[in-house]
Order: sequence, then C-alpha cells, then structure tokens
Amino acid sequence: MSRWQLTLRRILRQNWVHSALYCFAGIVVALLAAEFQWLVPEGFALRVGADAAGNILGVLASSMLSVTTFSLTILVSALASASSGVSPRATRLLVQDRTTQNALATFIGAFMFSIVGIIALASGLYGAGGRLLLLGATVAVIAIIIVTLLRWMQHLSRMGRVGETVERVEAAALAAFEDRRRAPFLGGAPRLPGTHQPVPLYPTAIGYVQHVDVGRLARQAGERVIDVAAMPGCFVHPARPLAWLPEGLEPEAHDRLRDAFLIGTDRTFEQDPRFGLIVLGEIADKALSAAVNDSGTVIGVLGSATRVLAAWSRPLEQPPETEYPQIRVPALDAADLLDDAFGPVARHGAGTLEVAIRLQKTFAALAALAPATFREEAAAQAALALKRAEQALDLPEDRARLRAAAEG
Repeated sequence: MSRWQLTLRRILRQNWVHSALYCFAGIVVALLAAEFQWLVPEGFALRVGADAAGNILGVLASSMLSVTTFSLTILVSALASASSGVSPRATRLLVQDRTTQNALATFIGAFMFSIVGIIALASGLYGAGGRLLLLGATVAVIAIIIVTLLRWMQHLSRMGRVGETVERVEAAALAAFEDRRRAPFLGGAPRLPGTHQPVPLYPTAIGYVQHVDVGRLARQAGERVIDVAAMPGCFVHPARPLAWLPEGLEPEAHDRLRDAFLIGTDRTFEQDPRFGLIVLGEIADKALSAAVNDSGTVIGVLGSATRVLAAWSRPLEQPPETEYPQIRVPALDAADLLDDAFGPVARHGAGTLEVAIRLQKTFAALAALAPATFREEAAAQAALALKRAEQALDLPEDRARLRAAAEG
C-alpha cells in the first residue's frame, strides 16, 4: 500500500467526511425538488396536499438536532467506557465504526435537508409541484431515518462492551496479518539478520513508524540494494536508523528515501500486525487486575490471539511475489508475536489456575496448528509460563493440575 492510498483510507475513515457527504446529499436533494418541479402538474400537486411539506420539515429539523446530540453523547460515553474498561488503544476502532458513522451522518444530513427545505419554502423557491416533490423526498428521508434508528438501537446494545471491543481488535489484527501474510516483506525481499548496507539513514523525527512505502524506496534506489531497519511499529529517533543504504548516494537522495517512512506519535493497526496482538494482550492484562478480576475475558482474548496467529501461519496457495528485490525487509519474528500476545497474561495471570491452564493449552494448540512456525517458540513460552505459575500457585494440587495440562 502506497502513502497516498494510506492517506486516502485514513481520510475516508474520519467522521467528518461521512457527515459532510451526507450533508451535501441532503442539500442537493432539497434543491433538486425545485429544479424538477415542472414535471408535476399543478392541479395534481394541490389535490395531494403538497403544502404539508413545511410542517413535516419543521418537525424533522428539530428532532434530528436532538437525535444527533444524543447520539454524540452516547458515542462519547462508549469511548470513555472502552478506554477505561478495555484499552485506550482500542478506542480508535470505535471511532472508525461504520454503523456509528453512518448513523451520525444520516441524522446530520437529514437535519441539513430539513433546514434547506424550510429556507427554500420560505423564499418561495417551490411551486406546487416543487412542494410535492419535496414532500416525497421528505417521506423517503424519514424512511431512511427509521431504518438507521433501528440499526443504531441494535448497535448501541453492544457498543463499547468488552466482548464487542475484543472482536473489533481481533478483526483489525486479522486484517493486518492477512496483508502481511500475502506480502511478508511488503513486496521486497527477505533480509538476513545481521547483514546490512554500510550507510545508516536516520530520521529527523521521534515517534513510531506507521507506514513504509517500499515502492517509493525502490523507485529512489534504482538498482541499488537498501536494507530496511525500522518496520511499522518500531520506535525511532535520530540515533536509530530507518534503513541502511549503499555508499555514494547524495544527501538529496537521503531526504527522498526518508520520506518513504511515515512517522507518527502513536502506533496504528494498518501495517503493524504486532500492534493488534499488543492491544489484545493489554485487554487481557487489564481483565487480570484486582479491580476487574475477569478470567473469562482473559480466556476469550487468548482464543482471539490464537485465531489471529493461526490465520497468519496458514500457507499461501502461491508463493508471494517479490516486486522490489532490491529492497530487503526483515520478517516477523514468531517469538516477538507470542510475547506480544501472551507475555502479559503469562506474567500477571500466573497465580490464576484457569488462566495458566488455558495458556498452556493455547501454546500446545499453536504448536500443533503451525509446527514449522511456532513449535520451538511455543514450547519455550510454555515452559517459562509453567515456571512462573508454579512459583505463584500455593496449593500442590493446583500445581499438579497445571503440570498435567502442560504435559498433554
């Protein structure tokens, strides 16, 4: 995915874009009634009561303003609930929820439609035919509002809840891992550990790498080989290289290559698969706290992480295509992925027997599902988690049950 595609995707996910489009559509619909009013015979328009449009629009305008305010209040409450009860990193997924965005945009668009219609009626823009068309458009808008309200009511019953937020994080992580599975090196070639070009490329900003435009790197590199050092999710600063370059490149070329790395203050889900696992681990870790003490949520999160990692480890029907062989990119490390997802649970849930047992079963499942990818690392993580749990559990009977689960 190139930089402009990422920028366009982020813009389209913002609430104001949907609301602005719906507002524009509402204004256009209200004005089209005046443009095509000549199509309706005046006598027919008077017989069907076209003058009722003004009263209906007044009611619609006042009600839509109240509904929009109420919906924004609900959204803010859901975000606060998710931030305090689940993870602050998960709230951006709620902000980007399509059902919420469509509901708010529909209400605001209907409000704008009503306001423009009332102004046009007061200014005498509509004749009898135009008022009839406006009445028909108003009925259609009301039908859309009713359908949106029904969907919105159903959506509110789950919005901001722990289980629903976990599902969103799992879906975001699955999407990121699926993209990485199809392009494990972002279109480049694999980079061997410990090998790189001689000249470091340092950033000018401090933050997290959010996106690497490998295509731009390849266009600037030409036939030269570049080793990427900072993948999406890495925290970089002017003393940590983004990439390693061959000798002989001009300073202007360094600036252009530096622009291929998008650096921000926060990690994002798009090109950073590990971030989804980290957020899942944070949710499980918070559920283990004394204030929450919800082992069921922890076990559910372990299942989510297992599904994500199992999906990533599935082999492709065809090997991924190497579009830019001169750009060498490091691969994801299985040990890092397991530590991201299960490290917090292994450390802070060692004293909870059901969590410790489920963790051992999770490692065994990953080793069985993808032995080539996870067998060694899962065995090492399982042994470490077993050691921690045996020290945290007090009763010999609990330790015996845990060892039995670990053995098989």
